[in-house]
Amino acid sequence: MIIGISGGTGAGKTTLVNYVAEILGKDETLILSQDRYYKHLPELSFEERCLINFDHPDALDLDLLANHVVLLQKGKSVKSPVYMFEQHLRMDDIEVIHPKKYILIEGILVFAHAPLRELFDYKVYIDADINKRVERRMERDINTRGRTKEEVMARFENTLHAMHNLFIAPHMHTADVVITNNDLDLAKNQIRQWIETVIK
Repeated sequence: MIIGISGGTGAGKTTLVNYVAEILGKDETLILSQDRYYKHLPELSFEERCLINFDHPDALDLDLLANHVVLLQKGKSVKSPVYMFEQHLRMDDIEVIHPKKYILIEGILVFAHAPLRELFDYKVYIDADINKRVERRMERDINTRGRTKEEVMARFENTLHAMHNLFIAPHMHTADVVITNNDLDLAKNQIRQWIETVIK
């Protein structure tokens, strides 16, 4: 079963995706993130790569991700890229990923690519208040991706809000379920009820 999980940056997707895997059973659940599939552009300088709009679908090789989902659906393993956010490049290493009973495809733009979106048996949209999303994105990027507070705020003002309105928010209305994640305990309860009612 293929479940797509999307929503705005900072909505808490990673936390809830991991929780879904706990409910479904970690041994039976594969989580595959769009973040592995940013395009590899070593011909550009680091400074040029920093100017890429990483919140636009064109920054990702979503065709490759869709192809990998098809192979996993057929029970085949795939060689997935590994991406370094600090350098905006893929690593030389690849990771072999094996199919499991449940496959969770997560990322802000996984609903923005029709060939990928059509592979999902269910679509889950994670929603959250804009202030919550900014706060969470700030914490993540500073702590794990080497960004400064100024860089994160500039990205929100220059690209993130606009990209959210263009490529992410419109898909909330076509999702099978919308989970509101302003309070994590309430969101967990909501998604558990949905899984127990619909999936299990």
